[in-house]
Amino acid sequence: MKIHSSALTLIILSSFLSANNSIEIDISQQRLYVYEDKSMLASYPISSSSFGEGQIENSYKTPLGKHKILTKIGTNVEKNTIFVSRENMNQVAEIVHERQNNENDYVTSRILWLDGLEEGHNKGGNVDSFKRYIYIHGTHEEGLIGEKASHGCIRMFNNDVIELFSYIPEETEVNIKI
Repeated sequence: MKIHSSALTLIILSSFLSANNSIEIDISQQRLYVYEDKSMLASYPISSSSFGEGQIENSYKTPLGKHKILTKIGTNVEKNTIFVSRENMNQVAEIVHERQNNENDYVTSRILWLDGLEEGHNKGGNVDSFKRYIYIHGTHEEGLIGEKASHGCIRMFNNDVIELFSYIPEETEVNIKI
């Protein structure tokens, strides 16, 4: 029996993950790390905000601190599917592999919607990550992954966010740090 390498990776990762899994996003490294207890299970390149880090709504900055994945959107949708306001548009984005920023800021493939856990820092009032619609999601601007280019969210390669989505459950803690 022949098993595709990414399928094998998912099987292995799924078997290791438990209630002790967490995600750490390191802005300075532009990477997302998946941990079980203190053991790193996976690492993915990301793109955080081109506007920097901050909590205030309408700042377009990536919020820092402790979060959790409150909800996941996009189960079984086609890779590169475009979402607008979390709704499937039944359109597939053309992926830009070059290092160029264009006028569209598509959310693609999967959405892991974050909820802040620190009252007054990333939860409540005008600093609420959930009400700011802060996600981990796919992007059509894959050529910009690895550098600050988003409008506040955490962007990932579409293959990577699909993989992450498949084995990370809702309620998983996410810490975003510089």
